Amino acid sequence: MENQRIVAEQDKNTTPILFQEDLLAHWQGHRGLTRRVINAFPEKEFFSYSIGGMRPFAEMVKELLDIAGPGVEGMATGNWGASGEWDHSMEKAGIKTKQDILDKWDEVTEKINQFWPRISPQRFQETDVAFGQYENKIFASLFYFIDNEIHHRGQGYVYLRSLGIEPPPFWEH
Repeated sequence: MENQRIVAEQDKNTTPILFQEDLLAHWQGHRGLTRRVINAFPEKEFFSYSIGGMRPFAEMVKELLDIAGPGVEGMATGNWGASGEWDHSMEKAGIKTKQDILDKWDEVTEKINQFWPRISPQRFQETDVAFGQYENKIFASLFYFIDNEIHHRGQGYVYLRSLGIEPPPFWEH
């Protein structure tokens, strides 16, 4: 019993490795870099270019939008919005141009900033079912959101290089 009390007392005085605002800055840094990758694409190729059967980058970005916006709301409130099979349709979202995507990207960035303060530190350790399908701790779902963005951004880098376009430096996020 005495050992448990000592451990609990030590935990109160422990400095976390990462603060919540640092985690937000990390995520938003990645989002800023992805936005620059989107911007580097020529309009036509953004919606049509693919290699090896992969989707055009615009479709990948639409997926990222569909995850990040409802995802941050779900982390904050438990309301995850979409469930079942997602329809990453550009048409249903009213997206016709690269500027439309950039505008949606900026809207989601603001949504993240709006909902982030509503996520309690304890919430990151809670288990929830993201989008009605993916049961995990909140921090693990967030890491998935970030990892998925990095993965698709990497595909965008390959597309840009194959088009002869120098992508933004990946370390500037």
